[in-house]
Amino acid sequence: MSTPRRLIDVSHTVEHGMITYKGLPAPVICDWMSREQSRSKYSPGTEFNIGRIDMVANTGTYIDSPFHRYESGKDLSELPLESVADIDCVVVRIDPGATVIDTIPLARREVDGRAVLFNTGWDRHWRTDAYFEGHPHLTERAAEWLVKSGAVIVGIDSFNIDSISTGERPVHSVLLGRDIPIVEHMCGLDAVPSQGGRLTAVPVKVKGFGTFPVRAFVAV
Repeated sequence: MSTPRRLIDVSHTVEHGMITYKGLPAPVICDWMSREQSRSKYSPGTEFNIGRIDMVANTGTYIDSPFHRYESGKDLSELPLESVADIDCVVVRIDPGATVIDTIPLARREVDGRAVLFNTGWDRHWRTDAYFEGHPHLTERAAEWLVKSGAVIVGIDSFNIDSISTGERPVHSVLLGRDIPIVEHMCGLDAVPSQGGRLTAVPVKVKGFGTFPVRAFVAV
């Protein structure tokens, strides 16, 4: 008898007025047509809501495609589903208090062909000012190792996969330059097994866009 599959949500809820990244506008969520307005268009007892959302692409838990960093890179509509759906994953547990992730305690065979998710615990600061300061991040060296080890997609439950102390973004540059999508602002990775889960983080198929929110989850 097979064991029932469980789905673990690893994405934040998008809410009206929520700040994901300081300096970027919060989403505005409202009715385009309210239920009350719809009553004049439909038969008695039949009503609908049509919502409207105005937001920047970098909102909530989102995926970066190569186009986010490179003009000639794949945009969201060009991402192969194999790179964002039903991918065997490994979770890297980062010690609390660690800021710089320069080495990865995995063998290359454990990374090859898999999603690599960094569980830093930084999601505990979500929706607080602490979330924006001193976040855990990877280094260029770590990103190069992930590329050489065959990572398919990389995610982190932190504010940014890169340091923001300078204008350089070496981790984005290395990973997206090798067609490896990045998922940022994940959450709940402490509930995901270190091995054996399967990640899905599929964005809307938008042409000419490099980033978009995802409903990321891990099947175990």
